[in-house]
Amino acid sequence: MSRPAQAKRPSPSATAAEGAWSAKMERLRRRARPQNRLRICDDAELRQRYDEAEQAARRARFVAEANPGDELAARQAADADAARDQALAALDAASEFLTFRALPRPVLEELISEHPPTEQQAEEGAIFNADTFPAALVAAASVDGMSREEAEELLNGWSAPDANALWDAAWQIQQESRVELGKG
Repeated sequence: MSRPAQAKRPSPSATAAEGAWSAKMERLRRRARPQNRLRICDDAELRQRYDEAEQAARRARFVAEANPGDELAARQAADADAARDQALAALDAASEFLTFRALPRPVLEELISEHPPTEQQAEEGAIFNADTFPAALVAAASVDGMSREEAEELLNGWSAPDANALWDAAWQIQQESRVELGKG
């Protein structure tokens, strides 16, 4: 007489592993894409004031950390931090910010394919058309809703260093990795 086949039950450890994997996968799906913020401030004096305040705060913290029992050094570090925070608030108030977000890989690849390099650009090793792709990427990555025409206007109308900073803000966030390979 043969015994009826019994359904195999997953072991408790297999069930726990599946649950752990499902939870991990859900966290991976919910990861926010990286963002990059470009500060635009035409007030060179405010930028310099903030840079100097940041350097002074760094020096004061170094002295305070090197002398843990020195109350005067600790107070000077706190005062320098407060001055830096005030300088930053003033700089922020005088600044405009543009925010760019990393595009999903298929979207970026599609955008690149929509702007193939010219023959000459391809011969030089380019993967996209340097004349049309930058404005398309700046617009596509813009969190603020910048149109392609507006991106083109800024890239063409700003000075070379400012236009490069705009391009870099949109392009560099596409290259940012928040994962690392390590030994397990």
